[in-house]
Amino acid sequence: MAFTVVEYVREDGLNPYKRWFDSLDAPAATRVAVARARLEAGNTSNLKRIGSIAECRIDWGPGYRIYFLRANLINLVLLCAGDKSTQKRDIERAKQYAKDYRNRL
Repeated sequence: MAFTVVEYVREDGLNPYKRWFDSLDAPAATRVAVARARLEAGNTSNLKRIGSIAECRIDWGPGYRIYFLRANLINLVLLCAGDKSTQKRDIERAKQYAKDYRNRL
């Protein structure tokens, strides 16, 4: 099943995922874009559920991670991203963003 993937935007207009993605060099951005395309195509083989959110693991470079929320049967919301070194902090931020996203629905 394919998904529609959208990016979370905070109430102040900041898009945490886009900000992170735009900071990547070209090879890393390519790997992350491929992982996102796989998510959109419904490939969930590299996912790990973490409570109400999920983590997409990219086994390349520093171990990139994309955090998202499954909003409904067909929509995924990209919350934020990072790498293995910032994983704990990123998970906490993703949980906060997911809560904010749900509260604003």
